[in-house]
Amino acid sequence: MRVREAVHGTAAVRSGLLVGSLFAAASGVAAAPSPAEVAAWIAQLGSPQYAQREAAAKNLATVGRPALPALGDAIAAGDLEVASRGVEIVRGMMMAEDEALAAAAERLLEQVATSDASAVGRLAEATLEFHQAGMAAAARERLESLGAVFRERLFAAGGPGVEIEFGAGWRGGPEDWQLLPRLRGVACVSVHGVPLDADAIGTLGRLPGVLRIDLFGTAAPDTAVAALIARLPDTLVDVRKGGKLGVSSIVQAGPCHLSAVQPGSAADKAGLRVGDVIVAAAGEPVANFEALTKRLAAFGPGEAVRLEVRREGGDAVAEQFVCTVRLDAW
Repeated sequence: MRVREAVHGTAAVRSGLLVGSLFAAASGVAAAPSPAEVAAWIAQLGSPQYAQREAAAKNLATVGRPALPALGDAIAAGDLEVASRGVEIVRGMMMAEDEALAAAAERLLEQVATSDASAVGRLAEATLEFHQAGMAAAARERLESLGAVFRERLFAAGGPGVEIEFGAGWRGGPEDWQLLPRLRGVACVSVHGVPLDADAIGTLGRLPGVLRIDLFGTAAPDTAVAALIARLPDTLVDVRKGGKLGVSSIVQAGPCHLSAVQPGSAADKAGLRVGDVIVAAAGEPVANFEALTKRLAAFGPGEAVRLEVRREGGDAVAEQFVCTVRLDAW
């Protein structure tokens, strides 16, 4: 009956019951076991006696990372009974708090899943999918509880995907950024006004397939951002120091024509109006709204920026004037 379960991949469900209890009880050993002891425990995984199988599994789980090579050999040997128990033990290691152990265990199952086309390989693949789906669901639940906003949407370049926004409502700590690589289907990450250190920026670089990363007002180290851009050459990384003017435009090309001015914004306080055309910002000509956005990206909240503006006067001659705007924060 156990072999039948292994063939159909249901051992992944049993693993949570068996190995979870093993790791709860396994807090360490007094001395490292010898290779002969590890080999003996591997052999006992196929014992007809339940007590011997359970004891061997517990001992191997307690050993942790040093047992992985022997477990990998046992899984690949082809005995479905031994392989199914070996996969259960490795899955338990993937759930360990020790990140190095968890990563090594996951790599082992990935190797088995990609190199073995038999029932053992299918079992390893099913176990990985089961584990990763559970990790992704738990990570999303945690991030949402801390104020991250998830949106499912369509992206022109990559089809459906998930957009995650971290803004004023974010209450997480530095360790919570480590949950991001566990998520699936992340296409866009937007961070507005949330400080990020080099470690958090490095974590963003571990997001596979992400299309866009917006870093607005994060005070992220320039070296870390440069490393992120180099690591994700196919990802659009938009970095702005966090200064906000409070305007928008629906004109895609041509002059920087303002279509909206947010009430109470820095632009509103400086007297800008809908219909104004920004000609230059901080001494540099502005050809369109995109150029304005890029120019303002170099300024942070509270910094003053000199704008040259042209205002149409109806039947009268257009007026051109200069104003100084103190930027808001995102």
